[in-house]
Formats: sequence, C-alpha cells, structure tokens
Amino acid sequence: MALSVSQCDILLNLLNENNVKAHTLEAITNDLHKKFEQVDYFKVGSCLVMLLQQDLLEEPEQRLTAVTLLHELYRGEAIENTPFANVFIHLLHPPEQQSNVGAPKLEYPGQLPKLTAPEKNFVAQLISDVPKDAILKKTAAQIINSDNVAPTNIDLSAIQLALAEKQSELPHTCRSVIPAVIPFPEKQTNSYAIETDKKDDYIQKLLTTDSLYRIYQPEFVTLAPPLLNCKDEPVWLNVTSPKEHTIAYDTTMCIPNMAGQEARQLMTKAYKAALSLQQQQQLLNELDNDSKLVYHIGLTPSKLPELVENNPLIAIEVLLKLMQSKQITEYFSVLVNMEMSLHSMEVVNRLTTTVDLPTEFVHLYISNCISTCETIKDRYMQNRLVRLVCVFLQSLIRNKIINVQELFIEVQAFCIEFSRIREAAALFRLLKQLESGELGLSMSPPSSIKGKLEGCK
Repeated sequence: MALSVSQCDILLNLLNENNVKAHTLEAITNDLHKKFEQVDYFKVGSCLVMLLQQDLLEEPEQRLTAVTLLHELYRGEAIENTPFANVFIHLLHPPEQQSNVGAPKLEYPGQLPKLTAPEKNFVAQLISDVPKDAILKKTAAQIINSDNVAPTNIDLSAIQLALAEKQSELPHTCRSVIPAVIPFPEKQTNSYAIETDKKDDYIQKLLTTDSLYRIYQPEFVTLAPPLLNCKDEPVWLNVTSPKEHTIAYDTTMCIPNMAGQEARQLMTKAYKAALSLQQQQQLLNELDNDSKLVYHIGLTPSKLPELVENNPLIAIEVLLKLMQSKQITEYFSVLVNMEMSLHSMEVVNRLTTTVDLPTEFVHLYISNCISTCETIKDRYMQNRLVRLVCVFLQSLIRNKIINVQELFIEVQAFCIEFSRIREAAALFRLLKQLESGELGLSMSPPSSIKGKLEGCK
C-alpha cells in the first residue's frame, strides 16, 4: 500500500527547497524519524527513489537530501542488508550507456541522477564505516559547494558480492523487469512537459498510487501440449500388471543443495582458526566440484590476510581458482601489503611456482619483506624474520622465479647489513656466485619452502 496523501505532504515538505537550504541534514533526518513509523520506511524509501528516478527534484540540494534520507531510514544496519543498497552502488558507479543522437534525457527506465565529485565523496562516506556525525551536521549546499572533490576510496566489493548472491537466487524472469512508471521521452515541442502549477498534484498522485510498486516482467511462455488422441489411450492409463509398473519417486526432490552453504560455513571458520584435515579436504572437494562456487563463498580481499594466517593451503587453492577473476589484482595487492609471516611467504612461494605472477607484484613483496626486517625493533624477532627472508629469496633465485639482477643492489645491501646471520651470509655467497658466473642454475621443479622456513623459526 502506498503513502497516504497526508504522509506524502509531510515527505514533500521535508524536501522543500527552502527547508533543505535552511536546515542541516541531521535536523531533516531527525524530523523524518519523528514523523514516520518504522513500518512506513520501505514506502518512504520507494517514494524517494521514484523522485530521484523521475527527476522530480529540481535543485541539487533536494536530490542530495533525498539520498541522505534514503540511507538514514535504515541507520545502524549493514548497507548490503537494506532494500535500497543497489541505489548507492548505481550512484557511485552508474552503469555505462551508449549515447545516441536524439536519445532521451533518461537513457533507460529507472536511471538515477549523476552525482558531482563532492556529492560522490559524501555518498561514499555515508555508506562507509566512518563516523557520520560531522558530515550530517552540514547543509546540502555546504557539501555540494565544498572543495573536497576527490572521491573517497571505499571498497564496494563486499556489498556487490552480497547483492550478487541475492540476485543469483532469483529466477531469470524476476531479474529481467522494468518499473511500471517510466518517464516521457523528451520531444521538440512541450506537449509532454508538466505545467509548473500542476507539478505538485502530479507528484502527489504518483507517490500515493499502488502503481509505484508495480513492475513489468517477461511472461514465461510455454508451448501448448498436443491434444490427446482418445482412441488410443496411453499404456500407463491402463495398468494391467502391477509387477511391471512401479512408482518412481525422486528422493532428492525438495531437498535443498547444501554444498554452497556448507562451503560458506567452512570459510567462515577458516578466517578464525585452522581447519582440520577433514574439513580442509571437504572444502577443497566442493570447490573442485563447482568451478563457480569460489565466487559465492564470501571471500573478499579484506578477509584474505585472516585466511592466509589460519589456513594457507586453502588460501593458495582459492587464489589459484580466482586467477581469472577481475578482482585478482586486488587480492594480490592485499597479499603484498599484509604483515610478513611464514604463512604469507609460503602462499607467495606456492603461487610463484604454479602460475606466472606479475613481476612488479613479486618485487614489491620482496621489498616489503626487506623493509620489515630493517624497521623491526625486537632483536630476536628481527633475526628470525631475516632468516625467513633469506631462505625465501634463495628458493626464488634457485627456481629462477625472479631475475636477481633487477634486485641485486637492494638484496646485496640487505645481506651486508645482516651479515652476522648465517642465512644472510649464505645468500650473499649465492649472489656473488651468480655475479661471477660460477654457478649455473638449472630450472628445478617447483617445491614448497615450508619445511625450510619452519627450520628458521
């Protein structure tokens, strides 16, 4: 059921041009929560989206206020769990549309307005985890006219992944819908223009009708079955021998497929603690059986460090299956910049011996390892990490994973600085043998350095 006429008037008064320019976003949001019950939040949000889609809010301050109210309706909840999460994804990353000559102002039904750089920066802060008290104490005009034009970098991958999972559970007919209310195309004449004095009546009728929630979706069409020839009845209608005919019952009917759910549960445990061998094998088997399951188990780049530290073998297999993903560079970036440890080295070493990693990725990881060793204050921990790095570098050099000439000066300086450590001295001798040509390295088969690294603990 849509909003009543009185509720519609209250909402439009909150978005009135004079009101949004005179009051802060926090004050308008507080008025919204005072004047509407929680049971009406979805209806209010649907009206706000409609006003944005149909370009019925003339001033940019009104549009920004509408976006803020849409978010604050469900304050305190995770953005991916709210019914209007997709709106904020489209505002920050609008779908690309081909521009044709004579195309209408709204290029597709339900298109949201394009935001300016300061507005995008504000929306990004709005849906992030940063405190919002400071930004809500400003007016919409102050935000629009601010000098902060660089959009805040925010990782939307987790939100997009959660929405994609929900979307994949819907049938295709539900995913291919358009709203029942679409804008008039712009014409050369003003035959379709809305008269200013009638605009308020038009908006009120639009927001108080149930058509606001209606959609058009493709009809599921099937061929009509052929007519039965009554002269020759099928055999199964005339059962004469019960021994020849048995009831066929599908025992798997109505039993949900729990493979994906079990995999997600195991991944949730894998972030917090090491899995048992049986659990690891079960998870790997499910990932092998369904090549697309790896995209639906909830792994995001921000969760990768936890998985590497608790279950490095699982991290290796998952990263190998994500090599064709568009987000693989984000996973690499997180892996490079995470805290150096035995497990992170093992993951990097395994990846380098299995697939061709970008050279700059491997070099950056080595530089970060060297930098960590140089800056750590604890002498015992420093010695331990230096030994780990030296064994790791020897493995990469002997397997010809890296071209040591590109890092020769940096690695040589590292060996000289920690020459008191046996492994650093051994690495320095290896570098000198390579430099003089005394050592001819041949390609050795990929091997795990876990045993060697554990010996340096």
